[in-house]
Amino acid sequence: MPDIFELAKQNGFDYVAPLCMEALEPLPEVREMCASGRCQKYNRSWSCPPACGSLEETARRMGRYQRGIIVQTVGHLDDDFDSDGIARAHERHGKAFSDLARQVRCIQPDCLPLSAGTCTICHKCTWPDKPCRFPQKRLSSMEAYGLLVSDICLRSGLKYNYGPGTISFTSCILFEKEQEQNAEPQGSFSGIIKT
Repeated sequence: MPDIFELAKQNGFDYVAPLCMEALEPLPEVREMCASGRCQKYNRSWSCPPACGSLEETARRMGRYQRGIIVQTVGHLDDDFDSDGIARAHERHGKAFSDLARQVRCIQPDCLPLSAGTCTICHKCTWPDKPCRFPQKRLSSMEAYGLLVSDICLRSGLKYNYGPGTISFTSCILFEKEQEQNAEPQGSFSGIIKT
């Protein structure tokens, strides 16, 4: 079975580390940020609240997993207003994470990928009138699950902010469900990789 951490390296992320599973605590204040409309996707997508489930449901889903991986893409900007640089970094991260999620789903079909931002598979989401067109490919964000990304990064041994002139995008994948804990280990990786 391919090693998930090695797959992440091959997909070109700047940082890869084991996910601190104890940090996966959905917070009401994060969900409130979603509801405030900052990204304008609340109640407009199957991948976002409320369609992605209550905090109790997201906690229950995440609680079924034994291991996880956290990945980051760091973009370098010309200045604080470099919207093109931000867009390029976001696009690079989105493509790499979409590829990684597809690869991990092939070897661990029950994994739970959580992205940086809302699902972008469809130009217009079918929520709430029709079922999701691609439920097996849909990606919810870490924030949609109520996770405070900065805290998850720090508790997983990564920075959240890499200093002036940078922007970082962070995603994670949970894998190896409880009933699978007796399966063969997927490698002995235990540290952060700067690729």
